[in-house]
Amino acid sequence: MKEPRQIFKRGIVGLNIYDRVKNCTSCKCPREAHDVCHEEWVSVRSRLGLKGEEFSCPATFDPRGKGLAWAPPGLPAHKVEEYFSMLPEKSVPRLGTPGERYRDRQLAFQLPKQDLARAYCRHLNPKHASSADDFMAARNEIALDIGSVQEVLERDDCGACHTPLKYGTLAVSASKLGLLYHPACFRCTECKELLVDLAYCVHDDTLFCERHYAEQLKPRCAACDELIFSGEYTKAMSKDWHSGHFCCWQCDESLTGQRYVLRDEHPYCIKCYESVFANGCEECNKIIGIDSKDLSYKDKHWHEACFLCNRCRVSLVDKQFGSKVDKIYCGNCYDAQFASRCDGCGEIFRAGTKKMEYKTRQWHEKCFCCVVCKNPIGTKSFIPREQEIYCAACYEDKFATRCVKCNKIITSGGVTYKNEPWHRDCFTCSNCNNSLAGQRFTSRDDKPYCADCFGELFAKRCTACSKPITGIGGTRFISFEDRHWHNDCFICAGCKTSLVGRGFITDGEDIICPDCAKMKLM
Repeated sequence: MKEPRQIFKRGIVGLNIYDRVKNCTSCKCPREAHDVCHEEWVSVRSRLGLKGEEFSCPATFDPRGKGLAWAPPGLPAHKVEEYFSMLPEKSVPRLGTPGERYRDRQLAFQLPKQDLARAYCRHLNPKHASSADDFMAARNEIALDIGSVQEVLERDDCGACHTPLKYGTLAVSASKLGLLYHPACFRCTECKELLVDLAYCVHDDTLFCERHYAEQLKPRCAACDELIFSGEYTKAMSKDWHSGHFCCWQCDESLTGQRYVLRDEHPYCIKCYESVFANGCEECNKIIGIDSKDLSYKDKHWHEACFLCNRCRVSLVDKQFGSKVDKIYCGNCYDAQFASRCDGCGEIFRAGTKKMEYKTRQWHEKCFCCVVCKNPIGTKSFIPREQEIYCAACYEDKFATRCVKCNKIITSGGVTYKNEPWHRDCFTCSNCNNSLAGQRFTSRDDKPYCADCFGELFAKRCTACSKPITGIGGTRFISFEDRHWHNDCFICAGCKTSLVGRGFITDGEDIICPDCAKMKLM
């Protein structure tokens, strides 16, 4: 809430409210956004009120015949194109292009008509007319001029960027300063825009457009855009206003000496602000004015005095409360009607209490803990099992698969043997301790052995080669009485032919085929 500094209260008699508004009364956007153009603005020199001929140099061609709304006076056609090539394309005033509309807007902005002739000042008090005339005459004589475009014929630096001007190129001459400028550097020091149609003013050896030159010396009304020649005016929102022109953005009623509310950098009277922006109270359905405290919850609003429990009507200001079906309740009433119970302790959840939920179950924060270690889980990871909740560490300790050899948890890549889990590194030969994972093995007395150790420790031995007969991998062997042979080793001691599937005769420790037996008897 702000109040403007009032200097005097008396308004301007007979003032038409729309004459002093420089924004569109329909959409509220600035005049410059509407491509405003006035045909009488075509002659800049006459608009400025400068004496003498229209141009100091006669025009060599009609700009409109070349598709241009304006061209620097005195330049031949090929030089005009060279000049415009040195400017940003968006500022070149070609007919029917954004450049033409840009020039129109800058004419209106940089050279406001009300600054240039008293005839256009609708809000100038007659007693200040002589001050306005003196200001305009002094400006025209001392500060205002139109630049000219000329070729650079000797070494010189740009008056703005101070870099050298190239010999033979075009530059803008500001005779009031005696300086040359790159065409793209000939700009207003304040608004940084190119000086439209080369019109400029000089103040403290600095270039300005006419608008910002005038504002160096006089305040400008933010409403009607006219200079203020009276010493009595209103200052508000860091701007200057004619008394009576500081108005509500909605209804245009004067705010001078009145309270107002600033919204989106625009002032509103109290009545308009409350009708446009104020919230309605959920309880009494009346507007919550700027002098009332606005309490809000979930896009709903209440007067401070209306923020009551829906059941017992006690005030809820600065108290815990609960809501149900768009109604608000004090803690006691909410608990009595709607509160659910904790799955841990069985107590109700009081209004404002933090609740932890998982699927269809809910706990107080302190009750949401591991069933084993009783530590609160909070936002840490947990594992549900049946109706119990476990922290990760307790779950692993109680339910994770453990190796039968080392009793440690198997986190990945285990081996199962006889329905029991092993780490791969723990599943080793009971004799040599080499890993059996992925290897051939057998067992004896429920202990695993690699093929080599099993053969050495427990297997029958071949009578011929003395090596163990393991039977691993489907190995065949021959047994006779208390002697055993590998299939490949069961051969005649004489002719070395295989005796597998044939008759044979024992000869002491040897076995021989029938033919060798006959020969031995002869």
